[in-house]
Amino acid sequence: MQLFQLLIKVNNIMISGVPHLTTALNGPILQLEEHLLTHQTEVEAWFREQWLLTPAPFYASVDLRNAGFKLAPVDTNLFPAGFNNLNPAFMPLCIHAVQAGIERACPRARRALIIAENHTRNLFYLESIETLRQVFEQAGLEARIGSLRDDITEPLDVELPSGKTCKLEPVIRDGDRVSLGDFSPCLVLLNNDLSGGRPEILEGLEQQLIPPLSAGWSDRKKSDHFTHYHDVAKELAQQIKIDPWLISPLSLQCGEVNFMERNGGECLAKNVENMLSSIQSKYDEYGIDKEPFVVVKADSGTYGMGIMMVKHADEIASLNRKQRTKMSSAKEGLVVDNVLVQEGVYTFETIGDDSAVAEPVVYMMDHFVVGGFYRVHTGRGVNENLNAPGMHFEPLAFVQPCNTPDKLDVPDAEPNRFYAYGVIARLALLAAARELAD
Repeated sequence: MQLFQLLIKVNNIMISGVPHLTTALNGPILQLEEHLLTHQTEVEAWFREQWLLTPAPFYASVDLRNAGFKLAPVDTNLFPAGFNNLNPAFMPLCIHAVQAGIERACPRARRALIIAENHTRNLFYLESIETLRQVFEQAGLEARIGSLRDDITEPLDVELPSGKTCKLEPVIRDGDRVSLGDFSPCLVLLNNDLSGGRPEILEGLEQQLIPPLSAGWSDRKKSDHFTHYHDVAKELAQQIKIDPWLISPLSLQCGEVNFMERNGGECLAKNVENMLSSIQSKYDEYGIDKEPFVVVKADSGTYGMGIMMVKHADEIASLNRKQRTKMSSAKEGLVVDNVLVQEGVYTFETIGDDSAVAEPVVYMMDHFVVGGFYRVHTGRGVNENLNAPGMHFEPLAFVQPCNTPDKLDVPDAEPNRFYAYGVIARLALLAAARELAD
C-alpha cells in the first residue's frame, strides 16, 4: 500500500513538473511569487512550447537568490554534483526523469558510463556520483563510473562516509568508442565540467555523449548563458506582463583582464560603476532601500572560485595581492582573463535558530524539477557568496499534498514559494538549452 501511494505521489508531481517542497523561508507569499501562481496556466503552456522547440539538457542545477523584491538565477551548472544532498524522497522523481531523458537522448541504451571529475579524493563528490550511478541503475541501466586521471590505471574502490563504496575505473579508447575493459556503454554521461580542457579521449565518439563537449568550461562562457537567459526571461515576462528585471540579473562581459599584471582594471572599474548605477536606477524605480552591489566572477569556471563582491568601483583598483591572486585562476588552473560583471542579488532566506544565510539550489533532469537543497553559510551575509568553505547543505523536504500549487488563499504555503523557484530554474535550463543549440 505504501509503494502504491508513493507511485501516485510521484506521478502527480511529474504531471506538474515541480515537486512540492518545504523551504527555509516562511511568511506571506510575495507579489512576484503570487503573480507566477496566478499565471501558472500560461507559464506551463509556454514552457511546453519551448521544450518542443529546444529540448532540455540532460541535467542541470541552478543557484537562485530570492531578495524578496527579485528572484533570479546566479549560476547554472550543466555538470551538477550534490546528488547526495537531495532528500532521499526525491529519488523516484530522479529515476522517472532519467528514464524520460534517456528515451529522448539514446532510446536503446542499456549501459551508461559516467565520466567523473578529476578531484577523486573529494569524498563528498564521490558520494554524489555514486548516488547518480545508483539512480541510473534504478532507471534500468547498467551504470559504472570512469575516471580520466592518469594515475588511475586499474579499478579503485573508495570507501565513503555513508558506508557505500564508489568504484572508479580507467577509461580506455578503442577506435571511436570508450570502455571500461569489457564494459562497452551505449551512453556516455559527462559529470566533468572540463575546466582543464576537452579530453582527446572523448573527441569524435560514435557513442552518444551527453552533455556535449561544447558544454564544458573550455568552450562555454557564463556571459553567453546569461545573454540567452535575459532573452528567455524577457519572453516569459511579456507573456505574463511583468518587468523582466524582476527575474533576471543585469550582466555584462568584461574581457582582456589580467589581475596579476593589473591590466584591464580601468575598464573593469568603469563597467562596475555603470552596473552599480543601473542597479540603483531600478532600486529607485521600485523604492528599494538597499545598497547595490556587483558580483565580479570568472566568465568560465565553477566551485565558487574567481569571484568577488564589489560595492564601489574604486575597490577594483585597491585589490591587494592576495585578492588579485584569488581572482587570477579558477578550477584546475584555468586562467581568468575574462570576467562577468553581474548585478548582485540579495538573499533573505535564513535557516535555523541562528538565522544562517541560505540560498536554494534547484536540480533538474530532462525538463523536470527533481528537487533541491539549501546552501547554507553561518559566516556569510545576505550580500555575499555562499559557495565558499564553511558552507553546508540542508535538503528540502516533501510536504502534502504534492500535485499542484496550493491556492492563493493560503498565502504563506511553502509549496507556492517553491513553484516560483521551479519556474526561474527552468528558465535558466531553457537558456542553457538554447546556448547548447547555438
